[in-house]
Amino acid sequence: MSIDAFSVWAQQGGWQTCKVQLEQGEYQPKAVRRVEIDKPDGGKRLLGIPTVLDRIIQQAIAQVLTPLFDPFFSVNSFGFRPNKNAQQAVLQVRDIIKTKRKFAVDVDLSKFFDRVNHDLLMSQLKHKVQDKRLLALIGKYLRAGVMVNKTLMPSVEGVPQGGECKALHSPPYR
Repeated sequence: MSIDAFSVWAQQGGWQTCKVQLEQGEYQPKAVRRVEIDKPDGGKRLLGIPTVLDRIIQQAIAQVLTPLFDPFFSVNSFGFRPNKNAQQAVLQVRDIIKTKRKFAVDVDLSKFFDRVNHDLLMSQLKHKVQDKRLLALIGKYLRAGVMVNKTLMPSVEGVPQGGECKALHSPPYR
């Protein structure tokens, strides 16, 4: 479904049907579509592009969960945070340099999102999320799979970059 078709679909009752499926725990997320983009170092970044509907549902989940988890992140963390960006990180480093400190550390965990352990993630989410239907839905998103050249590949670890849920799986104290 395209973004343009979504509003027609919603008006024709599609959203109501989806809502009932979500409330009853019957909604099944679709596999994400694999896309590769070039990285500056010559490598490839693997993205997982969700369907329009799954992206909307993921955004709703992120809007609920972000206020629960964001306060526990380090003030020095700028990635995938509301009202934070790389320019602010650069300004912070500039300010640190002005205090005559000689070192700044940039940490980027290689392939972090590709290696997220699903069981460990779900265990951490359970500490703050009490809604079993929401936890089950997040688990379904983690296991929805990836379409690579029209072939469904299972998801046993990692979270696809390209959808909203990536922000939910960031390390809790970055």
